[in-house]
Amino acid sequence: MPTHSRRQFVSSALALTSTIAAAPAIATASRTNAEVLIGDGDYKYRVNHAFCQLPDKYTWQTTHNVALDSAGNLYVIHEGRRDQKDHPSIFVFDPAGKFIRAFGSQFQGGGHGIEIRKEGNTEFLYVAAYQQVKAFAKMTLTGETVWYRKAPMESGLYAPGESTSTEPSWNRQGFLPTNFAFTDDGGFLLADGYGTFAIHRFDKEGNWQSSFGGAGDGKGTFNTAHGLWVDNRPGREPSIVVTDRAHNTLQIFSMDGVYRETLSGFGLPANIDTLNNLMLVPELKSCVTLLNEKNEVVAQLGRAVERLDAVKDLRSKPDQWLDGQFVHPHDACFAPNGDIFVAEWVATGRITHLQKV
Repeated sequence: MPTHSRRQFVSSALALTSTIAAAPAIATASRTNAEVLIGDGDYKYRVNHAFCQLPDKYTWQTTHNVALDSAGNLYVIHEGRRDQKDHPSIFVFDPAGKFIRAFGSQFQGGGHGIEIRKEGNTEFLYVAAYQQVKAFAKMTLTGETVWYRKAPMESGLYAPGESTSTEPSWNRQGFLPTNFAFTDDGGFLLADGYGTFAIHRFDKEGNWQSSFGGAGDGKGTFNTAHGLWVDNRPGREPSIVVTDRAHNTLQIFSMDGVYRETLSGFGLPANIDTLNNLMLVPELKSCVTLLNEKNEVVAQLGRAVERLDAVKDLRSKPDQWLDGQFVHPHDACFAPNGDIFVAEWVATGRITHLQKV
């Protein structure tokens, strides 16, 4: 049986209630000896907005997601440009942020989700691509393809020809996958976050098994089923948690895909990670939220929603970004020591390292 993890083998998950029980005061950034600190108390972090640096021959092309391997290397996927097919979409950096390697040009124009799982003694990348690519794949950490899949037509959810199409299909019969979650049987779940809004279940070979969800008003259906993860926290019944992004909620399901409850109060939640008793929720509305085991908000890091509302198209104006504030967190992951890495949906690319103080 594989050892499961979300980014660096974090072996905890989500425990949710139908509402957020409590919220802290919003912490603003502070400077100490030229350092930028955000958060308070046990949830204080030193900010480095320029953790990863690319060689001159490469360019950032809208950063999307991040994942860590067991050696502490950071994998960053960006959407990429369709007209630059020779440019890689996945960059790898060492624990100090130094560039190691790049690959994944086949995902240019659609790079989105990336996860790492250890299977036996070997780690593998799982990659989801939307837009012009419309596929998902399993790869080695150096970029060799194990398998590559298109739309699961056997699900009966997709328009004819969707398994061969390379044109974006922004409708409820299109396939535009976004993120993964891993199951204990060696299989995985895949969110069709911009297509059917379905959650697909696959076996360990990438063969489709079943689906649940789809488009709707909530309580088992979604408006952009963007991110997901499996709650395997000890002492709790395992469950599946899905970010229902346009509804600003998280929805919780049994492992069979039966709806249980909803957690509200987010600003376009994009994905999830956990470490020990904490749940990490990057929100496109300029915030990274931490919740404790009681699902109380204990920190809202880099929150700048008011500024995001005040400055039109802030994502394209890096000269107006402020230290210690986020613009559009799209994904985030914990390191085992409690540090956090944040990828933002900005065309110039930005990967922030939050070092726990």
